[in-house]
Amino acid sequence: MYPKIPLAQSIIEICQQKGVQHIVISPGSRNAPLTIGFTNNPFFKCYSIADERCAAFFALGIAKQLQEPVVVVCTSGSALLNYYPAIAEAFYSQIPLVVISADRPQNKIDIGDGQTIRQENVFANHSLYNANLQENVSTENDNNIQMALHVAVNQKGPVHINAPFEEPLYETVFELQVQPEIVDFNTESKTFSLVNSTIETWNKATKKLVLVGELFPNSVEQTYLDVLANDPSVVVLTEKTSNLHHPTFIDQIDTLITPFTDEDFKAFQPEILLTFGGMVVSKRIKAFLRKYKPAHHWHVDDLRAYDTFGALTNHFETKINTFLSQLLTEKTIESLYQSSIATIWKDRVAKHQEYTAKIPFSDFKVFDFICQNVPKNSQLQVSNSSAIRYLQLFDLDNTVQVFCNRGTSGIDGSTSTAIGAALASDLPTMLITGDISFLYDSNALWNNYIPKNFKIILLNNSGGGIFRILPGHQETETFNTYFETSHQLNASHLAKMYGFDYFEASDETTLQQEYAAFLNQNEKPSILEIFTPEKENNGILLEFFRRLK
Repeated sequence: MYPKIPLAQSIIEICQQKGVQHIVISPGSRNAPLTIGFTNNPFFKCYSIADERCAAFFALGIAKQLQEPVVVVCTSGSALLNYYPAIAEAFYSQIPLVVISADRPQNKIDIGDGQTIRQENVFANHSLYNANLQENVSTENDNNIQMALHVAVNQKGPVHINAPFEEPLYETVFELQVQPEIVDFNTESKTFSLVNSTIETWNKATKKLVLVGELFPNSVEQTYLDVLANDPSVVVLTEKTSNLHHPTFIDQIDTLITPFTDEDFKAFQPEILLTFGGMVVSKRIKAFLRKYKPAHHWHVDDLRAYDTFGALTNHFETKINTFLSQLLTEKTIESLYQSSIATIWKDRVAKHQEYTAKIPFSDFKVFDFICQNVPKNSQLQVSNSSAIRYLQLFDLDNTVQVFCNRGTSGIDGSTSTAIGAALASDLPTMLITGDISFLYDSNALWNNYIPKNFKIILLNNSGGGIFRILPGHQETETFNTYFETSHQLNASHLAKMYGFDYFEASDETTLQQEYAAFLNQNEKPSILEIFTPEKENNGILLEFFRRLK
């Protein structure tokens, strides 16, 4: 059974021919032709998510895990605008998200018709391609649809296909009326070759800093990681979201550099900074590199390079394995760069353990416990603000994969993304989130596709705790209301409404007891809500950095 409207048939046929299989649909009327077509074709895997903002982040979570385009479909009007936060995240995180919006015909726009806005090019600032289709089937329409899908895959980002449909919308036929000509857009394969002078510059430098942002697991061949690790002139700093591991790599950047004096920073200042991967969480490493700029900043990415530190000298447009295969040789230069940092790091680790053993129950103590007890061979989704920053301070088992929406660093959509990721991943998935991020995206739980073993650890410190550790914090009514967003809410009723098992803890004893029960519950999704002291958390965290000196 097909929708009667030929344009809808063309969109669906082209998606199938291009192998786009996952379709997230938000219920509506104007998009009925698309809904009918997608849901009646067994090729597609369709999901119904009512809240469009949640739907888009859910789709983003699937696309991020599968590394392939996922479609979100909505009705006309303001429904479309709710996709924008996820569109922006997909843009900056290079995720192939395909928006297909139903629209009213052009002659119904701006005449006072209901559920009608100016939908064409509405995401222009953050969409890599905008296909504004016409009502009638045409080669131009078909090519536009195909180009949008091509761009999403090859340029790794969001695209928007806007399709006007006139009523009647629900009529169906049993024979296909269109035969789109499928176009193969030839993508020129780039040949990459490092010039000798670049290799010589690398080999001569005695202080080379490698900083790795967000990466999909197993993105870099271990052979190259071993070469970097064994080079005395190289220090490798990794974010938790890099999913890179080696005993000599340091993945707690703030713990290392926060106590540095100006003299320490000057000694640490690299001649060459090599970066790859996505966005970097650590504000301290950004501040350091902006002040103590390297002579050379090389960024490796086959599509984009951001001048994050105001020092970018080369953008190598290739994949990281290709780049490292040509850069790294057997040659090494005498240097104390790695060994001197290793000595400092050993001292930091000892002080970290000593401090953690003495502190009272708090956010810091909870993260220490969680990171020691995350199940091996699992996936950890992390919300933004305090959660991802705390996670950066602790060891995790190397088999745990870490993901976070760092493209825009927003708190919106973290839960929805995690659920989409859990659905698409073979690994058991746990989300660790703060109370504000969780409450902000509570409609994420209104979802019929949540795996039974999906788990949420919710840290409830009665507000936006990150604002308490930022400069300028003052304990006033204005601060508590308009910055921290103080509240006395909990997740127990939400858990009951959405069919989650609910556990709670408020001290070390109950945390240990409830965490074990929480992990053992795999017959329905679960929430473990951990209540920590609102006003003590920031002091404990700041004291940690003071004790490292």
